[in-house]
Amino acid sequence: FSSQMNKLSNELLRKPKRISVSPENATAETVAHVVYPVDEDRKRELLSELIGKKNWKQVLVFVNYKETANELVKELKLDGIKAVLCHGDKAQSARRRALDEFKEGKARVMVATEVAARGLDIQGLPHVVNYDMPFLAEDYVHRIGRTGRAGQEGHAVSFVSREEELTLLQVEKLIKQRIRRIQLAGYEPANRDALLQKMHTKSAFKDRSGRTNNPTDQSDAERRARLRRAVLNKSKITKLKK
Repeated sequence: FSSQMNKLSNELLRKPKRISVSPENATAETVAHVVYPVDEDRKRELLSELIGKKNWKQVLVFVNYKETANELVKELKLDGIKAVLCHGDKAQSARRRALDEFKEGKARVMVATEVAARGLDIQGLPHVVNYDMPFLAEDYVHRIGRTGRAGQEGHAVSFVSREEELTLLQVEKLIKQRIRRIQLAGYEPANRDALLQKMHTKSAFKDRSGRTNNPTDQSDAERRARLRRAVLNKSKITKLKK
């Protein structure tokens, strides 16, 4: 349970008993974790290549945004990979139909957001992919908990861009293990200097001018400060006279 749920139960119940079948934030020993470092704009290509080359048949892919899910499904279909959607903008009947197609093997990939995928139970699910790293490290455990159940082997794959490296470290600290990195040839992420250069090409950074010291502005500021002090001193003297 979340910390909020634990707090609420302690407030409402008298000496509640807690039964847990596994330690909090623990992952199944049957799940193999792996990380692929990759630039954000190459993730879709990497996903298609892994599905094709490794012949993955049933893959649950997690993204953080509905827009990402929509776009990813379109791109996968262009690559010849049947994919279905599961997110909050879809009607319950549409989500149920997508889940059925996924379970029956009619679709190789189901792309889902965090909230929409809550409560999904897919027996024998072999692969979970974190296309986007979750916002909270605890959600990593919830996501990959859908594979490797009932003693079966599971495969948890995470695509990690430079911007997501901190989240990866938080996940490793939480699950108390270092996740194996695999650098696939052709998908090496750009170095940090290239990342900074890319950021500075964006309009938010591009239009921003650096601050420079202007002697004229500095002298004006000093005059305003002296004037404020003079007004305050005069006000104090007036009060004392009264």
